[in-house]
Amino acid sequence: MTDGWISDDDWSTVVANVPIVSVDLLVRHEGGLIFGKRINKPAKGYWFLPGGRVQKCETRREAVHRIAEAEIGLSVEIVESLGAFEHIYDTSDVNGVETKHYLANGYVVDVTNGRPITDDQHEELHVFQSAPNPLHSHIRAYLDVSTILDVSDSDTFYTD
Repeated sequence: MTDGWISDDDWSTVVANVPIVSVDLLVRHEGGLIFGKRINKPAKGYWFLPGGRVQKCETRREAVHRIAEAEIGLSVEIVESLGAFEHIYDTSDVNGVETKHYLANGYVVDVTNGRPITDDQHEELHVFQSAPNPLHSHIRAYLDVSTILDVSDSDTFYTD
């Protein structure tokens, strides 16, 4: 497996033409979930989950562990797979490409080691015991299907 990086031109072609396979992590930590405030498109300005694309020849489970370490500095254990979700955005981080399409695979994970750190995609990380505002609508779908997280009408996260 390579380091997963491709040229800007190749990335533009990918974003313009195909869905991107990715993983999003619902990281249970200190009685809540870790969210990052996005600084880039898509979902700029929203509280969003740590996540990223799956690299060629990398399993989704391997991507979960790589992304948790690289994006938020944590080792994690997968406790629930939530399935695949269509995330279609009407904006993109690529000039000249107006939309972005992800096939995002959601995972609930527990922290096994490390301390949360920020990366170049988030202005801050925060543990929330209830849904942050603004919360992107794509996150709601993960919360609705989880059997481990019990999300009440008040959007409070109760973990087992």
